[in-house]
Amino acid sequence: MVSSIILAAGLSSRMGIANKLLLTYKGKTVIEYVAEAILNAGIAEVIMVTGHEAAELQAAVKKLPIVLAHNTNYDQGITSSIQQGTRSATGTGYMICLSDMVTITSAEYRELVVFFEATFLQDEKCICLPVYKNQRGNPVIFSSYYKEALLLNNEQEGCRNIVQFNKEHVYLKEMNMPHVLQDFDYMEDFKKIAGV
Repeated sequence: MVSSIILAAGLSSRMGIANKLLLTYKGKTVIEYVAEAILNAGIAEVIMVTGHEAAELQAAVKKLPIVLAHNTNYDQGITSSIQQGTRSATGTGYMICLSDMVTITSAEYRELVVFFEATFLQDEKCICLPVYKNQRGNPVIFSSYYKEALLLNNEQEGCRNIVQFNKEHVYLKEMNMPHVLQDFDYMEDFKKIAGV
């Protein structure tokens, strides 16, 4: 089983006054849209890590069957949120999902999970990454073998170091669309993605 960890704790500071996860995308908040896409991929355990504006984000997903994990250290970087989610995860794999990647479809999340599950049977230390035209994207799925490494990681801005140190266990999944590369930090980026 794969546990999905949605990172939704950040300050969203580059968007100006708006929390990008509470913007409206196709009639829903960004965070609700992304969480539903992951749930609809058939992932049983979905954990959302909150921090900044936690109450508003919780309200946005209150109807969804997800586990909430609050990161009190969210201002210390994305790694602290990955660690908070990892503590709650019970799967054999941890799919680290960025909360602003609205273009990734449920079918694409499912494709990545199926790829991980097949790879895990061959290599219990696998790390699976999506790729589009030689560009690595997100979400990354870490085998639970790396739980301790993830929890002890002292790099503030993610887990690239763990990927680098374990290159022989990294497996790439070629994707048909660039969705795994498309997140947004600025309002103009969001408007392009949303088509407004």
